[in-house]
Amino acid sequence: MVRPHLPLNALRAFEASARHLSFTRAAIELCVTQAAVSHQVKALEQRIGAPLFRRLPRGLALTDEGIALLPTLRDSFDRIADLLEQVEGGQVREVLTIGAVGTFTVGWLLPRLPGFREAHPWIDLRLSTNNNRVDIAAEGLDYAIRFGNGAWHGTDSERLFEAPLSPLAAPALAERLRVPADLAHEGLLRSYRSDEWPRWFEAAGIPAPSIKGPMFDSSGLMVEAAVLGVGIALAPPLMFSRHLAAGIILQPFDISVSMGCYWLTWLQSRQITPAMAAFRNWILAMSADPMMRAEELRRPQEQPAF
Repeated sequence: MVRPHLPLNALRAFEASARHLSFTRAAIELCVTQAAVSHQVKALEQRIGAPLFRRLPRGLALTDEGIALLPTLRDSFDRIADLLEQVEGGQVREVLTIGAVGTFTVGWLLPRLPGFREAHPWIDLRLSTNNNRVDIAAEGLDYAIRFGNGAWHGTDSERLFEAPLSPLAAPALAERLRVPADLAHEGLLRSYRSDEWPRWFEAAGIPAPSIKGPMFDSSGLMVEAAVLGVGIALAPPLMFSRHLAAGIILQPFDISVSMGCYWLTWLQSRQITPAMAAFRNWILAMSADPMMRAEELRRPQEQPAF
């Protein structure tokens, strides 16, 4: 089907005028005269055979026809603008949407993201956080980074690394902890996984006390509570290296227990895009030495050829 020539200048003049409800303000935005905008709108009205504005003593008002045309036209201009933004320097930009556990995002991923952006400026990264409960399909994610055993229905997964748990305490509390048994006399902060503290005490070789401290759905919140002296957190030190380096939290014992790994996961039905392949290669390279400081990793990487 051959479509008639679209009067793009007239459509742009109408859209700007409808947004401002003023030919004068539209002219200023479009860097033309008010007469030119008025002429373009009039030509469009003649073409469609209906008025788009009611000319009022002070400004404009849209007619029913103008109200009907505006949303479609605005959406079309927005989509054109988005597409043009995706093309930079002859290379098409690609959106990559990732959902990740909040603790992993803040404690490990964010400090390393500048290196990824430097290596892959053509990828428009969209990042959201969760508490390990995520629906990849419903949320429209390319990848989800989760903690567990790697077995999630309908997904493929790639192991990143372990992040063993160990007690973390504010300095004032840590000074009172000489041996693991001293923890029985302190408030022990909990996650929704009830077996974590018992597993840690088992690794320490002593019976677990009754765990009745506050419960948190995020290790990040738990450690912030520990910083404030609310109690002792059981969390992965690797995710809180900046807290440890700053001395606002201490790891009183070297004993740790592994409860699983972080995994990169994606739908089995998902076709792998160039952006997905680039991120997978990058994060697997970073995960080879997860304890390396982020600033040591900011070296340019070659963009993969597709």
